[in-house]
Order: sequence, then structure tokens, then C-alpha cells
Amino acid sequence: MLLTTATAVVTPVLVACGADPASKEPKKPAEPKVQITPNVEDKATGVAVDKVIKVDVAKGRLDEVMLTGAKGTKVRGTITEDGLSWSAGDVLEPTASYTLAVTATGDDGLQKKSQITFSTEDLGLDRQTYPSIAPLDGETVGVGMPIIVTYDLPVKNKAAFEKKMLVESTPKQEGSWYWVSDKEVHYRPRNYWQANSTINVKLNINSVPAGDGIFGQKNREITFKTGDAHIYRANAQTHQMEVFKNGQKIKTIPITTGKEGFITRSGVKVIIEKFRRKTMNSETIGINQGDREYYNMEGVKWAMRLTFSGEFIHGAPWSVAQQGRANVSHGCTGMSDENAKFLYDMTRRGDVVETVGTDRQMTFSNGWGDWNTPFEEYRAGSALA
Repeated sequence: MLLTTATAVVTPVLVACGADPASKEPKKPAEPKVQITPNVEDKATGVAVDKVIKVDVAKGRLDEVMLTGAKGTKVRGTITEDGLSWSAGDVLEPTASYTLAVTATGDDGLQKKSQITFSTEDLGLDRQTYPSIAPLDGETVGVGMPIIVTYDLPVKNKAAFEKKMLVESTPKQEGSWYWVSDKEVHYRPRNYWQANSTINVKLNINSVPAGDGIFGQKNREITFKTGDAHIYRANAQTHQMEVFKNGQKIKTIPITTGKEGFITRSGVKVIIEKFRRKTMNSETIGINQGDREYYNMEGVKWAMRLTFSGEFIHGAPWSVAQQGRANVSHGCTGMSDENAKFLYDMTRRGDVVETVGTDRQMTFSNGWGDWNTPFEEYRAGSALA
């Protein structure tokens, strides 16, 4: 019997190094579906300073929005309760660069980040109005001192400005702004400030549109205090001035006021400024050399201005014999140098002089005449009335 042996030949399968025929290409991460849409384009220039920057999202919710200036200053803003939009709470600075960074989460649970930059328009000084404020920061004044804000360019959009002009007093006291003109606005409480109050004034008018292409130039903030309540009551009929401190009469001073033709104004006046010595020349009130009423007196002591037209309290040693008896001045309230110094030493600007006994009335604009306007009428002078 013949046996035949068969030999099996195995052919090897060659596999390239590193290859896996069963593997597939790796999956790319899913793109978030949330859509972020700001209302300013990336790299935009000349963006208006009063533009309110906003961000909207679709197919998701906002997590965080940061609007930052070049110097790291942050512009505050608010995300709506539904998380679908954000709006800036402040306006922009002129000639400034900003970065807007947004983080949002889509309905698919995936987070997306977006960042853009832009810059604002250049505003020259002829398009920016700057506020000056009286009293000064840190000053202690009398209880009759109004807050006086003066703008160097006109403000036509008064309501928009006034909404950003804040006054807070401690203790709290009701008050109102009153627009004297497009460039000047005053604030006073219903009654005189309480003695020893603290008053904070914030003018957040930076980049607020004032109208006619003009914008607020700069935010300002001051804090001032009132001292003791000094009220000086001058009576042109009795020729006496009663001096009150915090409601208590501390002195009665013989005085002389304006004679016929130069009657002193009745009403509420406020001390505007003080001079240890003051030259008084009648030409400043229209009485020229050659007129029998002309005068030019140098070194008048302890002079305190009450009106822009030239009424002062001051020492008048030349009329001591008439003080307490007759009115012989050209409109000022005169007294002895000794009594004038007594008043001068205790007086701050903003202290109150209440004059009665004449038929010539104090006016609002001749000095700080705010207290001669009834408060309801004064409040009607607010742009927000």
C-alpha cells in the first residue's frame, strides 16, 4: 500500500506597520449651536460715545459679558433674566479702545466664547461740556449755600443730564435742581440746609448727549458740609441786625442801610465772598466822578458780598453816629468796624442774611437769590418736573 504525504503551505498576511483596518477617522468636536450677536462689529472705528453696547444670543444663554477699556476700566452692564441679552449700563469714553468678551452656553450644553475689539469717535473740546461746581470739595459752608453747576458749553438735553446729576444729604433733605440757563443749574433744599449736614454731589454726565452734537466731558463728584446755622436778620426800619446761631440770638448790632435813591434790597441773601479789606468805588454802580454821590474808599474793613450789583456788609466807621438811627449808605449794610469783624470772623460763604423793611426786592440772579423763589416754583424749574 503506497502512502502519499501532503504538506500545507501557509501564506503569511502582511500588515503595514501601525495600520488598523478596523479603525475609523477620529470625530471632530461638535460645534456649539449658540449664536452670539453684538451690536458693534469687530474692529469697528468711530463708534459713537452714546451708543449703548448690547449683546444678543440665540439657541442658548449668556454666561458672562465683559466690556473693558484700554486702561482696564470695566463698563458695567446687565444680563436679562432670561439670559438672552446684555446691555451696557454706562456710555463710552471718546477716543478709546474697547474689548468685548462674551461667554455663552448653547441649548446643546456646549459653551462658546467670543471676543471683539472696537474704538470710539474722537471728540474735540468744542464738542465736550465740562462742569464746574460750587461749593468746593471738602468745603464747609453756611446753611444757605446753593449747589451751583456751571457748564462751559450749553446743555440743551437738560433732562438727560439731570437724570445723571445726583445729590444725597445726611441727614436726608428734600431738594430740587433749577435750570437758570443752558449753562447754569442750581440745587437747593426745600428749607435751609440743616446745620452740620454732609452733602454728596455726583455728576455722572460723561459722554451723555447734551444736544447739538455736544457731550458731557467728565464725571465729577464732590462732598461738602454745612457748619452752624448762621442767620443774620437786618431790619431797615429799626436799623438793627439780629445775629442767630443755631436758632439762638447771640447779638444785636446797630446798622445803617441804603438811603433814598439807593434802597437796600429786601429778601434772602447769601454771603458770596469775604474781604478783609476792600476798595469801594461808586463807578462800579454807575456813579461817576463829578457826581455829588461819587465815592472811592480804599481799605474798607471786613467786607462780605451779598449781591453781584454791589451790596456788602462791611465796617463803616464814618457812619457810627447814624447806625441804629438812620439809613445813610449807598445800599450796603454798614456797622462799626468792631461789629463787622465779629460777623466776619464767624461767617462762612453760604451764611444767610434776611433783610426786611424796604420796598425794593432781592432778585434771583443778583447774587445767590435762590431762596427768594417759593420751593414749588423752584422745583418747576427742574427739567424733570
